[in-house]
Amino acid sequence: MTQCLPPLLTPLDTALVRLLGGLDSVAPIELPLADARGCVAAEMPPLAACPPHDIAAVDGWALSAGDVVGASSYSPAQLAALPAWVEAGDAMPSGCDCVLDAAAVDTSGPIAEVLADGVPGRGVRRAGSDHAGGKPVVAAGLEIRTHHLLLARAAGLKTLSVRRPRLRLVNVPGGTATAAVIAELARTAGADAIVVEARARDAESVADAADSVACDLLLTIGGSGPGRCDATVAALSECGELLAHGIALHPGKTTALGRIGTVPVIALPGSPDQALAAWLALALPLLDRLSGRQSRKPVSLPLARKVASGVGIAELALLANDRGTWLPLAAGDLPLQAIARADAWLLVPANSEGFAAGAAVDAYLMWE
Repeated sequence: MTQCLPPLLTPLDTALVRLLGGLDSVAPIELPLADARGCVAAEMPPLAACPPHDIAAVDGWALSAGDVVGASSYSPAQLAALPAWVEAGDAMPSGCDCVLDAAAVDTSGPIAEVLADGVPGRGVRRAGSDHAGGKPVVAAGLEIRTHHLLLARAAGLKTLSVRRPRLRLVNVPGGTATAAVIAELARTAGADAIVVEARARDAESVADAADSVACDLLLTIGGSGPGRCDATVAALSECGELLAHGIALHPGKTTALGRIGTVPVIALPGSPDQALAAWLALALPLLDRLSGRQSRKPVSLPLARKVASGVGIAELALLANDRGTWLPLAAGDLPLQAIARADAWLLVPANSEGFAAGAAVDAYLMWE
């Protein structure tokens, strides 16, 4: 079962160290609420309590429950003065702790009579019931989701502070479908992703496209293999520094890494399965570092059947959730139908022969 590591392949762990070394999170920016969804939150000031004081949750009569204890249509409670009428959202009058509906107070006679018992808090939204205050809308490093935006709008916020790396993809002709998938994955992960087309599959065209963008992370799609028209690595060497070409990762062996100035560069293969593997194993951790994202939490389930892997190279396995177990769909070679069905992915380390059936494994959600 032992497989020797090809001498020209850089171990995945080494590749990650080279990519992440000295890399900091990007500076925070303010985005309108609608644009902040899906981005990673930066540090935010704590919110004040919301609502800031007791407010009426319904339209009705504002009263003190203690003044109408036991009131009913058979034994109405008489009031010295007409109670205050409040609309939903109005601040509760001083001394009032419940709201009774219109029919509960008879105002036809000279003295107002209450025909129903009052309960403290009925028809009232208490101060701080939506948000107690003292904490931000969302903790730094977490993805901003729809329920966070609901809280932000309730607090009257117009913008949120986020870390949104600028990710640019240079698509080498021939990898259009792959570029579209990677761009969508990048946007889902909170990046500002834009695709730039190279004129042709030659080093000069790729270098021109790579040099024309300002970004925090540069990806290229296609042209990283040993073929005659695969000139991306040559272009990377011309524009900047080549850190590695050939990663001990299956699929994705022809991935290359480098830097142009201070900007990290990953040259992804044009094949969808190889590009996906390199994205998950290399580009996603890099994007998470740039955005300051908290560590992703894996989902631990037992394997429905074993996952076999050769020692010496890390392999990506795709899994489906099958009644509370991880069902392996593919490992190493990833057919498109397996990618479409996958719920999660698992990286088998280079020093492992895989995992036995029934073993609990930590997998990461595919489309998180």
